[in-house]
Amino acid sequence: MTIRELTLDDLDACLDLAGGRGWGREERKWRFLLEGGEGYGITDPAGGLAATVILTRYGSGAAAISMVLVSERYGRQGLGGRIVQHAVERAGGATVFLNATSMGRPLYERLGFRVTGAAAMHLGVFTGRAAGASRVAVPGDLKEIIALDAEVTGADRSETLARYADFAAEIRVIGDGREITGYAGMWHNLTNTVIGPVIAPDTAAARALISDLASQVDRPVRVEVGEDRPELAAWLDGHGVTAGMRTSDMVLGGGPLPGDRGRFFAPIMSALG
Repeated sequence: MTIRELTLDDLDACLDLAGGRGWGREERKWRFLLEGGEGYGITDPAGGLAATVILTRYGSGAAAISMVLVSERYGRQGLGGRIVQHAVERAGGATVFLNATSMGRPLYERLGFRVTGAAAMHLGVFTGRAAGASRVAVPGDLKEIIALDAEVTGADRSETLARYADFAAEIRVIGDGREITGYAGMWHNLTNTVIGPVIAPDTAAARALISDLASQVDRPVRVEVGEDRPELAAWLDGHGVTAGMRTSDMVLGGGPLPGDRGRFFAPIMSALG
């Protein structure tokens, strides 16, 4: 059972594996990640896939690991560790990070990952109103958005954000009259609309960006918020988007995540940071 590269031809097998493990069959998400990242899998001799992982590079300095799945029939046989370690080796010397469920966290800790923070998935129909403090981003804003994002995350996410501009239902920006100081986007998933990323100069601006996006949606919205953002979390709870499943943000090795995390409020999705 060797590790091989995944392509879009493996999309249905990835969805089958996800469905078999109780995950949603999130085709848009898987397609976006496979097109922009490096997918690796282990073929099940009985058919389909026994394990998957996706590595998304941000330049040469950082990389995200996601979609770590092992078929139930191969649980506790070391496939998860093998395929994650393969992705780590492929990342070279980059800072590797991921978001872990409580079930996956022990595996990552054995591989040398350490917890840097906790996050909660807020989900529900937004009951607030638009703040009217942001505007819809236009193609000419992309260069400035990428520069701001690199300053905040400390990583070159230009390729991902260029693709996200087409993937997102809408991206909005906020500024001080001279330059863009924050931005946020939303994208439609199976049964909800994910709001992320959210990068803003302060909590008030983050709330405004989220309000201007969420108020347009008549279905549940999902925002993943770090537990170091209690004011934003309380505001979401008070507007119908309540906290649910908790996860852990983890990074490999001893160094901190780069960038100015004081302006980082929500990820694109848990798979990408």
